[in-house]
Amino acid sequence: MSREYELAIAQAKANLADAQERGADAVGESWDQVQKELFTPEEIAESNLRIALVGELIKARQEKGISQKKLEELSGVKQPVIARMEKGLTSPQLDTVLKVLAPLGKTLAIVPIEGNASHT
Repeated sequence: MSREYELAIAQAKANLADAQERGADAVGESWDQVQKELFTPEEIAESNLRIALVGELIKARQEKGISQKKLEELSGVKQPVIARMEKGLTSPQLDTVLKVLAPLGKTLAIVPIEGNASHT
């Protein structure tokens, strides 16, 4: 992930937190509408996928009662890398994600995108 992209995401998160704190009047429109004006559909889809993946990773780790340090021991992926993944501060390689998921009893699957009969 490029530094500019990381900064843009960080700023977007800060803006969202500020808007949520101040209430609906701070934005003037729904977040969905603002998001559609700021980001391409591909960027929104990528962000949603990343959020879902990280959420499932955290959920699986917590359900197993495993600390990040213990997950490091089980997966071979360093704890700081796991922490950055969980915070959404990094875009990990596929093999890293798979290494982290395996000790949690999880893997990735390729499934059709909901609402898309074909993707050509």
